[in-house]
Amino acid sequence: MLSVLTVGAAMMAAGEVGRQGAVADLEQQSRTDANLKMALLQAVLERPRSLPLVLSGDAELQTTLVHRDPADIDRLDRRLEGLIDGTKASVIYVIGTSGMAIASSNWREPDSFVGNDYTFRDYFRRAMTEGTAEQYALGSVSKRPGLYIARRVDDADGQAVGVVVVKVEFDQLEAEWMRSGRPTYVVDGRGIVLMTSVPSWRFMTIAAIEPARLASIRDSLQFGAASLSVLPFEPKQVLGDLGGTVQVTMPGETGRQDYLRLALPVPGTDWLLEHLVRIDPPVADAVRSSRLLALAAIVPLIAASAFLINRRQRSLSKIAEEQAARHELERRVATRTQDLTLARDRLEQEIDGHRATEQRLQTVQQELVQANRLAILGQVAAGVAHEINQPVATIRAYADNAKTFLDRGKVESAVENMETIAGLTDRIGVITNELKAFARKGRAAGGPTPLKSVLESAVMLLRSRFAGRLEMLDIVLPPPEVVVFGSRIRLEQVLINLFQNALEAIGDRPDGRVTVRVSDSPQDVAVCVADNGPGFAPGIRAALFNPFNTSKEGGLGLGLVISKDIVADYGGRIDVESDSQGTRFTVHLKKALDHA
Repeated sequence: MLSVLTVGAAMMAAGEVGRQGAVADLEQQSRTDANLKMALLQAVLERPRSLPLVLSGDAELQTTLVHRDPADIDRLDRRLEGLIDGTKASVIYVIGTSGMAIASSNWREPDSFVGNDYTFRDYFRRAMTEGTAEQYALGSVSKRPGLYIARRVDDADGQAVGVVVVKVEFDQLEAEWMRSGRPTYVVDGRGIVLMTSVPSWRFMTIAAIEPARLASIRDSLQFGAASLSVLPFEPKQVLGDLGGTVQVTMPGETGRQDYLRLALPVPGTDWLLEHLVRIDPPVADAVRSSRLLALAAIVPLIAASAFLINRRQRSLSKIAEEQAARHELERRVATRTQDLTLARDRLEQEIDGHRATEQRLQTVQQELVQANRLAILGQVAAGVAHEINQPVATIRAYADNAKTFLDRGKVESAVENMETIAGLTDRIGVITNELKAFARKGRAAGGPTPLKSVLESAVMLLRSRFAGRLEMLDIVLPPPEVVVFGSRIRLEQVLINLFQNALEAIGDRPDGRVTVRVSDSPQDVAVCVADNGPGFAPGIRAALFNPFNTSKEGGLGLGLVISKDIVADYGGRIDVESDSQGTRFTVHLKKALDHA
């Protein structure tokens, strides 16, 4: 009876330990998954937020709002339409001070925003009074939900002349969440679900809203005719400020299931990202494993105790019978010794079997952890694909050239192309590492960077586009010990912009020449990129570093703006000189020793 009670108590204790450990492990894994989804959400949110700021300072847009010239409005419509593909915004539109939309990127569509009155929208009123506003709402025309990012447009005297609005939709992000198989959703400060991987939960609430406030929200038409009913959740246990367990009735199911609920605040908003993970399967497996391990440990102890008790009883019996039957005692001792040997062998076999079982359990656990890691890598892979398009395009060009060289028997040239392709594959790895650092910190941190390798990589990436013209590029590379403060990837972006502009400026001129020289002083390193092209027109030169100022057909006018910002991030500056004899850009970078 005592043995049965001991085994029962051990099983209960082992089950509780296994359950607590499984919940803790599940919480840690789920938090990692939630942080990755948060990073994707932040990337989608931050990308369009700078667009209203840039557009609100645009002089042409300000003039259009003031004078309302039909020709200017038509140009503005087309310009906003052209920004959609590059910015990934859903709609960009401009509203006058009266609340009426005068221009929109969807001006060609039947449900265009042009001519609609938006005075009832909270983002318009707050942008007019506070300068900027954001609001998640259901579109009054499109009937599609999205985040409206608004910024007031002021004229040269600081007087408000209108509002520019960018609408962002999250269909692709929600689809990514849905493919993970784990419910994820975002709620605002009032507890209303804005974005979700479970479509039927949209515009439901995590708790009941008082009737007066509920009526006010419905009157605002922010969520259309949504009922704002409460989610089918029942709280079960609190695990800290931003976590707990809940019972959830999923769509299409009748019974409630236990889920781990994690909540993370979304930076820059009053939103929370909440993530649900099913508890029952992993907890049941952990409880089962813990009980098996406890049973494997306690059974040998009980068996050993029983063996010792039995042995003592037999020894006493043998002592009492020794004088009457010595020979019988010796026979029994021999028999008992044989029994003990067999028992020992059986115990060793059982112990070996338990060890093998434990090893298999550890192997299965490691395989599950590895499978989880591969799933996480698969989720983020789609998000980095567009960042490696340039190296991949270059690899394709070199591969095609290598095939041509082989067909012509030029093996040495083909081998050189293959070596370049191998270097580009290394660069793709660097880009993916840089993107992971961006997802955590928002931008690449600076550090010691050899300037020679930056120049070599920039030339390599331009080689396929300017094939046959790179002999016009005259570069004197600095020694390897010249090290500047910055990020290699971002500094390459600056130099690629400058080299590309210079090569395009000289065009096909037979005497065209682009010279690149490096000079250093105790404080900084200067990289000079000079061409003998026609130089900038006075109008272009005066606003060279303003957004959307360009002389190239189809250009957005953002290359030099971005380059200037990158250099400024690392404490440097860009100087420019231009006349009819050519253009000279000088990039001043801090030496790495100044930031050691």
